[in-house]
Amino acid sequence: MTISTLRRTTASTLLADKQSGRTNVWLTAYDTHSAALAETAGVDVILVGDSLGMVSLGFDSTIPVTLEHMIHHTSAVVRGSDKAWVVCDLPFGSYQQSPEQAFASAAQVLQKTGCDAVKIEGGTHMATTIKFLSERGIAVVAHIGLTPQSVKKFGGFKKQGRNPEAAQLVLDDAQAVSDAGAAAVVLEYIPDDLAENITQTIAIPTIGIGAGKYCDAQVLVWHDLLGLSEKNPPFAPAYANLRDTITKAIEQWADDVRSGKSI
Repeated sequence: MTISTLRRTTASTLLADKQSGRTNVWLTAYDTHSAALAETAGVDVILVGDSLGMVSLGFDSTIPVTLEHMIHHTSAVVRGSDKAWVVCDLPFGSYQQSPEQAFASAAQVLQKTGCDAVKIEGGTHMATTIKFLSERGIAVVAHIGLTPQSVKKFGGFKKQGRNPEAAQLVLDDAQAVSDAGAAAVVLEYIPDDLAENITQTIAIPTIGIGAGKYCDAQVLVWHDLLGLSEKNPPFAPAYANLRDTITKAIEQWADDVRSGKSI
């Protein structure tokens, strides 16, 4: 599929695809070039994740990422996108204080980048904020299960919803964000059967990452998919080994320069 044959993706498109059974493809991107490549390859949705803090900025978590970082990278992605739905993560500290704070942050992102939606982490406790934003015309993607901005609370990147009580809490989160008006919800690192139950239960599209094949869409981090990461999470397969390819290309160039083969 090429960029010329891609349809324009909207929130309505995603909902219609859920209802018809068409699985969507989401992928993170952080700059203009990667956004254009993702769209040319047929990606439906580009997520500018706060994962950029770890894969592009050298942080050890997503916590240090700022709203300014997200606006800078999302603007670049929008410039490289023509038909994909572009979603920007709201970073830690930019929305948790109050619905009003979340609206101010989301409004900045939409006005300064031209993206289509924002993503926020949290389930039941963020439902009021999601409702507040949705009622004011902002498309919101929720994120539940393993939420990286809360990794210090979880004590690491651990699978969520592994026992009946924990699974019920994740299901309650999913229903709460759906009822609040979220356009979609990311399910990260939860059991496959729980993700299937949520997908069948709630009205909005589910996007899985480490949540099995029964979600309405799948998402991966650019660097994990292409084999650029030093180490992938257990649920993120690499479809190439570009880390090795790039390293060898640079080594060959360096050898040629030092041996006088290249001008």
